[in-house]
Amino acid sequence: MEKIVSLAKRRGIIFQSSEVYGGLNGAWDYGPVGVELKRNVKDAWWRSVVRDRDDMVGLDAAILMHPRVWEASGHVEGFTDPLVDCRFCKGRFRADHLEDTPCPKKPSKMVGKHDECDLTESRKFNLMFKTFVGPVEETAAQVYLRPETAQGIFVNFKNVVDTGRVKIPFGMAQIGKSFRNEITPKQFTFRVREFEQMEIEFFVRPGEDVKWYEYWRNARLQWYLDLGIRKENLRLRDHAADELAHYARGCADVEYKFPWGWSELEGIANRTDYDLKRHSEFSGKDLSYFDPETKERYVPYVIEPSAGADRGTLAFLVDAYDEDSAPDEKGNLETRVVLRLHPKLAPVKAAVFPLLRKDGQPEKAHAVHDQLRKRWNVDYDQAGSIGKRYRRYDEVGTPLCLTIDHQTMQDDTVTVRDRDTMKQERVSCGRLTEYVAGRMGE
Repeated sequence: MEKIVSLAKRRGIIFQSSEVYGGLNGAWDYGPVGVELKRNVKDAWWRSVVRDRDDMVGLDAAILMHPRVWEASGHVEGFTDPLVDCRFCKGRFRADHLEDTPCPKKPSKMVGKHDECDLTESRKFNLMFKTFVGPVEETAAQVYLRPETAQGIFVNFKNVVDTGRVKIPFGMAQIGKSFRNEITPKQFTFRVREFEQMEIEFFVRPGEDVKWYEYWRNARLQWYLDLGIRKENLRLRDHAADELAHYARGCADVEYKFPWGWSELEGIANRTDYDLKRHSEFSGKDLSYFDPETKERYVPYVIEPSAGADRGTLAFLVDAYDEDSAPDEKGNLETRVVLRLHPKLAPVKAAVFPLLRKDGQPEKAHAVHDQLRKRWNVDYDQAGSIGKRYRRYDEVGTPLCLTIDHQTMQDDTVTVRDRDTMKQERVSCGRLTEYVAGRMGE
């Protein structure tokens, strides 16, 4: 992870939030390269679950919601973690994570494993951030920053059914920010206080929930594999009976093998009809569904695939990181850092270089760059030797580097160098767009 964090800072992928002021724990900023990577992850998800399907619609619900929403969902009463303080090190920890939490005074020791640890009694700590609407900070004006995006979908179920010409089975998909006041944010961008979710609520007829639950378990695992995550680093873990939420009929996690161990990227849950019934009860509104084909009215069951955009981005970043040997300018082998990202996720699809800053090469390189950037995120770079430019773009996962050289000025072909194999071939400028599209899998 040290190498990943170093690369992320060096190449403008991820920065510590408010770094000039010493940083804010549990908050991170995506730099120019990182924001493109994360956007590509979200775009790939949206295309897969919305654009390429005819049974899904999109939604973008507000972050601030009526406080009764969170009473109905159970978050006000039950969205808590067990909290303990250590009188010895003055640290504050999640009681259920003591075995893997280092003591600040003795980082080599774990809080739950050293004799000098003097822990207080465990107490419940609600993870929701509170704020106020309007000028007066009083209980009546108290609202919450949403801890999940799902409830925005549930409370809009009737709106979408009434206006969207949808029929069950159908789903609603949403990408948006959520906020949790984590006691111990850790592991870079994996566990943070502000994060982005990619979430689906798929509404089905009662009795068909098991079939759809199995479908989404397999479909969501395959999505990560299709975008290049190595099979040995990915698994689908079913929850044991004592792990399930009281309303859940089944739940499975897509887990990735990070450097610190297996951790959740996405959960797929069969939430039964719990959510719509709760919101019907608390709001007094009928959130049932009338089936025009069977003439039946029922409360749908819900299958929820809920993924973390930040966690997914981190997994793609970690899985793509590689080191190999490559010749330097003098032909000597040196260590090369390369991100072997799937072309759909690569922040920069191609980089265009003039070999020399003369003989019309920069002008031609700009023309090639302008041609390609109409369709893809493409960089122009003329700084440093060609070898150093290759290394820069290997480190941010750019699949193709295009060099304009002496031969280009004679026959209108460019040298195309492949990121993974480092092999080169000549391609005519007239078919570059077609060639790059093929390499991007379009």
